[in-house]
Amino acid sequence: MGAGDNKDTKKKPKKKGKQEKSPGVWAVQVFFIAMALSALLSLASDRALNGAGLAVAFGVLLAFILLGIFFDVIGTAVTAADEKPFHSMAARKTPGAKEAISLIRRADKVSSFCNDVVGDICGIIAGSTVAVIVVQFQAAFGVPGTVIALLVTALTSGLTIGGKALGKSFAIARSTAVLQLVGRFLHLFSRKKKR
Repeated sequence: MGAGDNKDTKKKPKKKGKQEKSPGVWAVQVFFIAMALSALLSLASDRALNGAGLAVAFGVLLAFILLGIFFDVIGTAVTAADEKPFHSMAARKTPGAKEAISLIRRADKVSSFCNDVVGDICGIIAGSTVAVIVVQFQAAFGVPGTVIALLVTALTSGLTIGGKALGKSFAIARSTAVLQLVGRFLHLFSRKKKR
C-alpha cells in the first residue's frame, strides 16, 4: 500500500450546515417553557375550579389526565416513527408531511417536551385537583379526608398509568398515522401564521 492509499481511506469531516445548540441551552429553554406553561395551565385550572362543584372538579381532573396521555402518545410516536413514509408524502405535497419530518428530526426535544414537560405539569395539576376534590367531598358528605384522598389518588394513578400504557402501545403501532395528524394540525397553524 502506498502513501496515496492512506489518504483515500481517511474520512473527511462532514460540513455542518447548522450547528446544534448545546444541551445546556435546551435545558434553559425547557425551564422557561415549563414555567410559562405550568403558570398558564394552573391559572386555567384555578379559574375552572373556583366555586365549582364536584362534577366540574372531576371533569377538570379527567381533562388533565387525558391531556397528559395525549401528549405522551405524541412523544412516543415521534421516537418510534420512520422518516421514509413522510418523504414520499412530501414529494406528493401531502399537507403536514414536512412538519412531521421536522418533528422526527427533533425527536429528542419533542419527546422531552411532550413526555416530560407537559406530562409532568399535567400530573402536578391533577394532584392539586385531587386535593380540591377531597375538600369538597369532606364538606358535602362528611367523609374522612384520608379515605377520599386514597380513593381519588388511586383512581387518578390508575387512569394515568393505564392510559399511558395503552397510549404508548398505540403510538408505537400507529406512529405514522399519529404524526400525520399532528403534522396536519401544525400545517394548518403555519398556514394561518403566513396569512
